[in-house]
Formats: sequence, structure tokens, C-alpha cells
Amino acid sequence: MPRYIVERSFTDGLKIELNEEGAKLCRMIGLNNAEDNVTWIRSYVRDDRKKTYCIYDAPSPESIRRTARRNNLPVDCITEVQVLDPYFYR
Repeated sequence: MPRYIVERSFTDGLKIELNEEGAKLCRMIGLNNAEDNVTWIRSYVRDDRKKTYCIYDAPSPESIRRTARRNNLPVDCITEVQVLDPYFYR
């Protein structure tokens, strides 16, 4: 399965709280993603919460765009990447 980095911008900042409501929202996103065989691996959030860099496994960029629309999430850029593990070279 290809891996992607998805860049997202949030004008007013990302609004996912670290509480049960935020956990519920993340679970809902995961369920919506599963409809297109998209797996959210992890997200990195800038300190100002206005930009995120999200790691996904997905069949295609279009499958990520479909799930983003279902989840009401912006998509600035989708880049296919490969893992480079520095410990492999020991």
C-alpha cells in the first residue's frame, strides 16, 4: 500500500481537543477513512495549530481526497513518500 504525507492548513487552527470529544472525532474519522481503505497513521501539528502534516497509507491520492471531503478536512498537498529508516544502515 502506498504511503502519503498530506499537508493541511487551518486558518483558525486545528480544533481537536485532548478529551473524550476529541477522541470520538478521531474515531469517526477512522471509520470514514475505512470506507476507502485509507489508514491514518499519525499527524504532526505545528505549534500554532494552523498546519498539519499527516501520514496515511492509502490506495491513491483520490481516496485520500474522498475521505477528506467526508471528514470536512482541507487538503493542500498530497505527496507519495517512502520510509527511510536510519537504523537499517547499522
